[in-house]
Amino acid sequence: MLKRSHFFSFVTMVTIFLSFHGTAAGASVFPQRLVVEYRENPLGVDSKKPRFGWILEATDKGGFGQRQTAFRILVASTSRLLAGNKGDVWDSGWISSDESQHIVYKGRELISDRTYHWKVQVKDESGSLSAWSDPARWSTGWFSSDEWKGKWIGSDEIYDRSARENNIMDPWFRKTVNLDQQPKKATIYVASVGYHELYVNGERIGSEVLAPAVSDHTKRARYVTYEVADKLKRGANVIALWLGTSWSIFPGYILNEDRPLTPIVTAQVAIYGEESPADDAAPLAVVVTDDSWKTHPSPNRLLGKWDFRNMGGELWDARREIPDWNRASADETNWKVATEYPTRLALSAQLVEGNRLFERIRPVRVEARPDGSYRVDMGVNFAGWTEVNVRGQEGDTIRFSYSEREQDDMTFNLHSAYVIGKKGKGTFRNRFNYSAGRWIIIQGLRKAPDISDISGWMVRTDYANATEFESSDTLQNWIYDRVRWTFENLSLGGFIVDCPQRERMGYGGDAHATSETGMFNYQLGAFYTKWMQDWRDVQGTEPMVGNMLDPNHARKAMTSGRILNNGILPHTAPTYWGGGGPAWGGIVVTLPWFMYQHYGDKQVLEANFHLITGWLDFLQSHTKDGLLQRFGGQWDFLGDWLWPNATAEGMNNDQPETLCLNNAYYVFNLRTAAKIARVMGRAAEARQWEQQANASAKAIHARFFNAGDDSYADGSMANLAAALLAEIPPATLRAQVMQRLEREILQVRNGHIHAGITGGALLFKLLREEGRNDLIYRMVSQTTYPSWGYMKENGATTIWEMWEKDLPGHSLLHSSYLYPGAWYIDGLAGIKRDPQAPGFRRFIIRPPSPNATDVKWARAAFDSPQGLIKSHWSRENGGLALEITVPPNSVATLELLPQERLDIAQYDNITALEEQEGFLRYELQPGHYRLRADP
Repeated sequence: MLKRSHFFSFVTMVTIFLSFHGTAAGASVFPQRLVVEYRENPLGVDSKKPRFGWILEATDKGGFGQRQTAFRILVASTSRLLAGNKGDVWDSGWISSDESQHIVYKGRELISDRTYHWKVQVKDESGSLSAWSDPARWSTGWFSSDEWKGKWIGSDEIYDRSARENNIMDPWFRKTVNLDQQPKKATIYVASVGYHELYVNGERIGSEVLAPAVSDHTKRARYVTYEVADKLKRGANVIALWLGTSWSIFPGYILNEDRPLTPIVTAQVAIYGEESPADDAAPLAVVVTDDSWKTHPSPNRLLGKWDFRNMGGELWDARREIPDWNRASADETNWKVATEYPTRLALSAQLVEGNRLFERIRPVRVEARPDGSYRVDMGVNFAGWTEVNVRGQEGDTIRFSYSEREQDDMTFNLHSAYVIGKKGKGTFRNRFNYSAGRWIIIQGLRKAPDISDISGWMVRTDYANATEFESSDTLQNWIYDRVRWTFENLSLGGFIVDCPQRERMGYGGDAHATSETGMFNYQLGAFYTKWMQDWRDVQGTEPMVGNMLDPNHARKAMTSGRILNNGILPHTAPTYWGGGGPAWGGIVVTLPWFMYQHYGDKQVLEANFHLITGWLDFLQSHTKDGLLQRFGGQWDFLGDWLWPNATAEGMNNDQPETLCLNNAYYVFNLRTAAKIARVMGRAAEARQWEQQANASAKAIHARFFNAGDDSYADGSMANLAAALLAEIPPATLRAQVMQRLEREILQVRNGHIHAGITGGALLFKLLREEGRNDLIYRMVSQTTYPSWGYMKENGATTIWEMWEKDLPGHSLLHSSYLYPGAWYIDGLAGIKRDPQAPGFRRFIIRPPSPNATDVKWARAAFDSPQGLIKSHWSRENGGLALEITVPPNSVATLELLPQERLDIAQYDNITALEEQEGFLRYELQPGHYRLRADP
């Protein structure tokens, strides 16, 4: 029995606990993983009405039926107020809702350059209150361009377009700031054209590399936000910036006016004596970039010209090093005054994660060669940074060349160099460029390098992983692993590049081969939101080689780039370059729809509706009698791309197969846009696009259908899949066309895929939606040409650009064939989106039928927008064993074959539903289930 004094001490402790954590009186759920605009604790958010989200964790892992019935959000100006459960910025009050994502902020007006603290509490299915979540925060950026006071500055070194190599050094900038006291809040916002690094008193700030994310620098620059109060001190402080040339000289961004051909930067910071200053508080100091900053060339220079096949590398000249360049002790005698460069670029926050180093890679062997050079095998093809310790005499130049192919010393002109300084030794390491390849040739060393002197890192955008997958089929595990590794190596700078070594462009057509694979395997909400803004920025500009009738309106040196101010789209974003066709620009319709289906994000539809409308209006202006006509120049109307033996057959042509596929894709765009319009309540646009789709479908069927063969155009997989996905065949013929596709795969092509980037993406999309795991499995289980297994048999460590390996000039690390990556999760593991319930509020578990594959078991853990979904199925002796986890606040529909009837008596939270489309159906409430279906 407790003594009275002990009892009151206990009560006091409980009271204190509840004041911080609310009451957890038997609540079945607890909110966690709080996000603002898809990100945890983001900095510099420039939305005045940001959106909140969280997932629910079950407090009883053995419980069932957990869900949210209401929530309350508190937002406070200080962490102390939040801990006291005071929402002085916003107290939402109790809102009866089961929504836990995309909750729009509705508090008092937010102030620029402030930090806000928030937490959430929920009520569960019985009305019990959860504990308060752990506190989270976000900081605001700048809501008005008038608030930005920094000037654009650069050095006086200007890039010479006529030179064979880049001629300018990467510049340093510095500013000395005197403070009367130790600050408590100081947030620096840095936007640059070209990469940058930030230093305060000699210390590098942040772990982000190759900052900022890539933007269309004819329109926009994104600022990166850094908190630096703890790096500043009373007295003299040096704020320093280091710029990398990189995208500042990219031909697609070269303007005739408004911006110099040199890296430039704008930055500003308000320094406060309080951690949470009042809205109208005056700062201790405000520092902005202007001509009071000093500049000096650094020892680093871009090699190459940041151009097609000439992305180059970096040269580090250790003889030019100034060790204390970013400290107060540096001698500024020979430093110049920075040059101010007026520019009209729009500024916005970088809300996507930055790039970071991942996966340290150690070489597997170093081979001495007869010519005195050394070949380093890194063991895997990758895109990223390398680090090599070198020794020699002052002035020695050590050269590095990078190759994807063992027989070639260098591919795609990727090379770097290091000039040894007085110390006689040093370390080459990338800073403002990256390489791609597996082999490194090192020339100029006087002594063989030790294998421990060499390292590599994959560099990619710092999004979180979402999925783990494994199966009994080792080939499928290899394909899944290599698809993911390839995807990661392509995601530098907030968009997916086609290849990291030759072009580095964000092709819309290639995005169809990667986007659903990306969403089913990674947390990419912020990533794709950013990329869609890039597509909005490039709209209205002519693609690669349109008719250049008026050179005075051309704004790119190498491409057309005329500003047409209509709905036309180039084939890449944010990079402009490259050829493509309607399926490339069409990503602006399909990607927002995929995001809505996957994340339940309606705002992405609203933000891009004008973009979608403009694109479809442009295509409609190029139709005649319901058929889309060829438009643009030679490279502006591509159909499928890089199918087996495509280079020999000729891809860029005017044949019926190209016209058929592009028309079918146009109809697919129209039907998808109509769905978007329905969700948004835009009934007029929905009707218009449905009518156009139906009219074009009839015209396509009349023009291209082969009645004796139940096929379209050339009978290829690409055209059959495109026609079926776009609902071209009349309902009475659909089954026959589907059977013709099946015959094309199984008999004509003997189980091998015969499609390229566009056609293959459409094919896998169709077969996933049709539940044809059997046909997909036949294609991904092949080991002879053409197949993913053929790549494995030929030593691939990444997915190739072409089905053929040895054709010169093509990439071995490419976005072409990554579309199986989504199928492993929603097909082989059986975790499928419910098309009627976006955002995985409801989802489907459907294991493959026993005859569809040779796989004995598969398991996946998928971190959905509602929480962790697990599916583990196995088949043995005719029986089916299932282990399924349904996260709180969601519902699963389990679909099984008629012979796989379950005994569900052991679970009160499973309901048998009516059979549908040949499946037994069961509804599973949140919880963890172990089930069997025995013969």
